[in-house]
Amino acid sequence: MADHYEVLGISRDASQEQIKKAYRKLARELHPDMNPGEKEQERFKLVTHAYEVLSDEASRQQYDMGGSSPFGSSAGFGFGDIFENFFGGGQRGPRQMAERGQDALLRVELTLAEVVFGVEKQIEIDTAVICETCHGTTCRPGTNPEVCDICRGSGQIQRQVRSILGNVMTSAPCGSCRGYGQTVPEPCLDCRGQGRTRARRTLDLNIPGGVEHGLRLQLSGQGEVGFAGGPSGDIYVEISVRADQFFERDGDDLLANLEIPLHDAALGTIVPIETFDGKVDVEIKAGAQTGDVVTLKAKGIKHLRHNGRGDLNVRIQVLTPVKLDSKEKELFKKLAELRKSDKPGLAKVNQSNFGRRSRR
Repeated sequence: MADHYEVLGISRDASQEQIKKAYRKLARELHPDMNPGEKEQERFKLVTHAYEVLSDEASRQQYDMGGSSPFGSSAGFGFGDIFENFFGGGQRGPRQMAERGQDALLRVELTLAEVVFGVEKQIEIDTAVICETCHGTTCRPGTNPEVCDICRGSGQIQRQVRSILGNVMTSAPCGSCRGYGQTVPEPCLDCRGQGRTRARRTLDLNIPGGVEHGLRLQLSGQGEVGFAGGPSGDIYVEISVRADQFFERDGDDLLANLEIPLHDAALGTIVPIETFDGKVDVEIKAGAQTGDVVTLKAKGIKHLRHNGRGDLNVRIQVLTPVKLDSKEKELFKKLAELRKSDKPGLAKVNQSNFGRRSRR
């Protein structure tokens, strides 16, 4: 088998640009349209195959190490390629140069207060935007892409391959234009022929109330611009909710613990508390017990998919004095004497105080 470097007439340390130039020169000389002879056609196949192997860094490295693939092709040509091309599969015509941009994932941390009502945020992202010089054409201003002189704009190169099925005609992307059917002789200098550049831009986020930790919001078409001015990808915003000091979430309801002194639990009182809606009075009825719940209607989290809000459930926790001075001890002794009929003991389950609620 002929050495690929000798076929192209280059040294083994040739650069990719030198490989490309050598191939383009030989391809013009040996193209079947210019030289229909059988000998020239066979040499054209060898030149094309050599370029396919050496123009790809991975296959070139494998070839340099002595590797090979089925039917003597270091480029990895095999059964799938034969059947695909033999039965009419594969790409038809040149492929589009413009490609869709990549999607991106952003993580945004919110406070519980921002989750309750929703929030608008502005964040800066580093992404690919359309090149302002070439406007996505990839060409230097005043120039245009040219039809590939190797594949004549088809984006494909056909050649015969000897296989277990006999001689079959296969087609592969043109190595000169990479299957686009056209080349860019003078690429835009600002974007280096990409049709896009990197830039920072501000992204406006309108995050609705009721989002949960781990939820992802999709922003269609807000991602990076694709190669050659292709359509933009999407941005996915993943929500992270910071734990709050006083409130916790239970679905769309909020839970809070309210500590009250023993005398307020016995006599009843009104306690003002700070909520996400501002200051709200919580009415503690006389005889309140630890575990009782006072519900403040519509003071919870906005429903994500319909109107309205959840509730704020305030759990009562009665504080028993730990340290008493002599005067306080005397008062409690008098109270115990007055209520000596009250005896400690187990409460029946259906008579316990768990889950008692008062609603507002």
